[in-house]
Amino acid sequence: MTAAPPSGRSRAEHVAGGLGGLLRARAETAGDRVLFRFAGVETTVAQVEDRANRLAEVLAGHGVRRGDRVAVMLTNGVGFPVAWLAIAKLGAVIVPLNPGYRSADLAHIVGDSGAGLALAGSAAAAKSLLALGFGEVGLLDPSDAGPAPEPVGAAFDAGAELAAASGVPDLPGVGWDDLVNLQYTSGTTGFPKGCMLTHRYWLHLAELAADVAAVTRDDVDLTAQPFYYMDPQWNTVLCLLTGIPLVILPRFSASGFWPSVRDHGVTFFYVLGTMPLLLLKQPPDPELDRAHRVRLVLCSGITPAVHAAIEERWGAPWREAYGSTEAGVVLTVRPEDTACVGTGAMGRPVPGKQAKVVREDGADAADGEVGEIVVRGEPMLTGYWNRDEPLLRDGWYPMGDLGYRDARGHYHLVGRLKEMIRRGGENIAAVEVEAVLTGHPAVRAAAVVPVPDELLGEEVKAFVQAAEPVEPHELVAYVRARLADFKTPRYVEFVEAFPMTPSERIAKHLLPTAPGGGYDLREETR
Repeated sequence: MTAAPPSGRSRAEHVAGGLGGLLRARAETAGDRVLFRFAGVETTVAQVEDRANRLAEVLAGHGVRRGDRVAVMLTNGVGFPVAWLAIAKLGAVIVPLNPGYRSADLAHIVGDSGAGLALAGSAAAAKSLLALGFGEVGLLDPSDAGPAPEPVGAAFDAGAELAAASGVPDLPGVGWDDLVNLQYTSGTTGFPKGCMLTHRYWLHLAELAADVAAVTRDDVDLTAQPFYYMDPQWNTVLCLLTGIPLVILPRFSASGFWPSVRDHGVTFFYVLGTMPLLLLKQPPDPELDRAHRVRLVLCSGITPAVHAAIEERWGAPWREAYGSTEAGVVLTVRPEDTACVGTGAMGRPVPGKQAKVVREDGADAADGEVGEIVVRGEPMLTGYWNRDEPLLRDGWYPMGDLGYRDARGHYHLVGRLKEMIRRGGENIAAVEVEAVLTGHPAVRAAAVVPVPDELLGEEVKAFVQAAEPVEPHELVAYVRARLADFKTPRYVEFVEAFPMTPSERIAKHLLPTAPGGGYDLREETR
């Protein structure tokens, strides 16, 4: 199945050369448009084209050929998208690496991908990559793809070589269906898998997002997520397509986010995971909270109970968008749909996508009946790298989420299939208990996991990051007053901070699964 073009928006697939060719075409027609704003510096489309061409020449000089995998370990800045587009121009494949990875993480992804050359943004990153046996590691300044900040052993200065390059590489016949990313998933339930993503995947995803947000040339986009995650990448293509600037923040900061939005005149952005709740928990400022140009916020996982409060505080619609690395965007709520506020609705399928809910026996679920969400359409990954496991089930991709469709045709998330807690004869969605816990004013963030229990099979344990001192029994009572008794956490353990995935979700697989370590409700009631 192919995606129908979003209404009124033409495809760019007639441009030869995939993403690199699209950059070249935009540089020829609108080269003076600002593409990136980072750390007070504006970079135009033409400047990005020039740097990407120069870096492509450097990489080719170090032996990178079509189909080769290139690992990139850079923090946020202009350097990452320049590297991505340079690799795309060569018909090679980027392997984004989290700069926070250590030896085991790196060894798995580098070994699985077969990357032969790497770009590093710091001395520490270069040393980590060289320790894995890379024959070629280039140092690149993450902020603007200039000269490397400092030399490191056998690593070459890719930034200095970029500055000396002529910038007219011989581009191979790259096509839209060529592989351009091995995008490793966050790994919340185990070792990451490499999603095989094509040039066409990114184009379709960006076009759909631009359609949902009704982007005009007066808009300003912003991203605070790390570039090794997928969101800043589709934002880059969206801005390249629509001719608007992308404001890049070094990282997500709850206290600094809205000041950046105001300072740059941002009109829309996308946030997910814990971001909306952390923003809401910042001290309100009646004078500044609405002193901005934001007309739309796209988000994933907003807590229904605080949805209306978030919109009231900042005076802009916040609308759900649901998807994954594998499937791109699947569902969205349109900006004008005010009836969705506070319902938890994730919206309807975007153009080119179909969705449905299936029961355990594979039959289609009725409206209101909980089952697994499955989807099909474009964009979609072409497979998992080095894995023979079937991608589709009866022609549909299983999202791994439990949900249901309501009478309006909107889909609702119940919880991750692998995050359901089976306590005795009851099924408990971790996300439901987490939503209640984070509603307590003393709770900054919470994660609920199953722990083994001899009598009931599994029990409910809550990890809590507190914003202020609070007794665990108070939190248990708070949940019990709002949910059924069997959903009440037996265990509560406080943490200073949570391990996070690149998508700003709590990395639950890194939390201890033993029953002890904190408060035990059963001990108190004996």
